[in-house]
Amino acid sequence: MSNEQFENPDDEIIYVSKSEMKRDMTALQELGEKLATLDKKQLATLNLPERLYDALIEFKRLTAHGAISRQKQFIGKLMRHVDPAPIQELLDKIAGVSDRHSAWLHKIERLRESLLTDTQAVEAFVAEFPQVDIQRLRQMIRNSQKERELQKPPKNFRELFQFLKDYIPEPPIGGVPTEESTDE
Repeated sequence: MSNEQFENPDDEIIYVSKSEMKRDMTALQELGEKLATLDKKQLATLNLPERLYDALIEFKRLTAHGAISRQKQFIGKLMRHVDPAPIQELLDKIAGVSDRHSAWLHKIERLRESLLTDTQAVEAFVAEFPQVDIQRLRQMIRNSQKERELQKPPKNFRELFQFLKDYIPEPPIGGVPTEESTDE
């Protein structure tokens, strides 16, 4: 063996303390516990490995304290092999703290406001989404404007928001892969 093998700075070994490793494992276990609170439909959107998905479903079924504790540890162990970022993003979205989700909701609110005040915005929306039910859209806009004039509760105003949510796509969880990541 030559000295060059030992002097290469690129081969630097990174030491992680036992305490830091334990904190990381505990954080993954806690993330797994939060995952266990989701329903099957929400879990399915994450495309989790089958073993982890099954472990989370089993966790919901358990009632004995010891069994729950062991299952939490098992879920934490399985979480080591999963990217936690999309999971945390979904949990944040559900909790209502996701920046991406909030930006999407604000975009819809701005669109709704422009539809109520600008007739050209209606035409632009219809041009962008030709499959929209134009008659229903215009009726909801008229009803929302009338509610404002008469200072009534904003029933149609909220209904218009829900209607727009069906047409404006929400940004995907975990982001969209870039060209750089697909070249590898």
